[in-house]
Amino acid sequence: MPSLTMLDTITQAARNAGALLRDQPRPAPASSMAAFQATFEAVEAPAATLLATSLAAVRPGVAWAAEMDTFLPPTGERWIVDVLDGAVQYLQDLPHWCVTITLVRDRRAIATVLHNPLLGETYAAAIGFGARRNGLPLSPSTKTDLRHALIATSQPPFAGTQPDAVDQAGRSLSALLPAVSAVRNLGPTSWQIADTAAGRLDGFWEYGRDDANLIGAALIASEAGAAVTDLNGRPWQTGSDSFLTAAPALHSQLLALLGAGNRPVQAQMA
Repeated sequence: MPSLTMLDTITQAARNAGALLRDQPRPAPASSMAAFQATFEAVEAPAATLLATSLAAVRPGVAWAAEMDTFLPPTGERWIVDVLDGAVQYLQDLPHWCVTITLVRDRRAIATVLHNPLLGETYAAAIGFGARRNGLPLSPSTKTDLRHALIATSQPPFAGTQPDAVDQAGRSLSALLPAVSAVRNLGPTSWQIADTAAGRLDGFWEYGRDDANLIGAALIASEAGAAVTDLNGRPWQTGSDSFLTAAPALHSQLLALLGAGNRPVQAQMA
């Protein structure tokens, strides 16, 4: 199992990579997908090299999983690393981005770190050690009334390849908007889930498969004491096609509303 020393080493690796990304000249926004990809690769490469060296010292021989189409073998360890989580925001000169590093064993996150160098904040969690931001323990919101809740959402990368998830997202948003204080998308999926674990947000949901962005953040949420399921109320796991985390007192209320919003219109009218 992970140790606090290992978590500290991963944290320092994330901070070093974040400082490199923060301090390098910010490129101009790309005007095409090809230009975006080329710019992203040029920006990411030095920090990726730095992280590869640092993480190899933590777990020699453990491979990195592919970032977008994550393959996780049923047994063994993998690193899930997003050197620039929130690349779109970074390249648009917005502050909503972070470095994310997760160590997975047997398709289960055992340690994770998220670092935003612009905020100077680091979320970290490991199984059995709880979840912290800048060393201080996290706990989710204590709100009980959805009318006062701030809820966040996001979509998987290349959401158009998951049309059912896009359709479900639209219906669920329509169901939720009248019932809560506000709904926002505040940047990287992972950071929004961590902010839910810390009580800054009261809940977060997403439709579609998005293992790479969800697996580490789900560990932060569960270690902090937030409820973590799919939108059928089952425990979330890799391969799930939906995700919900929320303050314990709000989770069942959100599950009921999002489930209603996810039913096709003809079924609701029947």
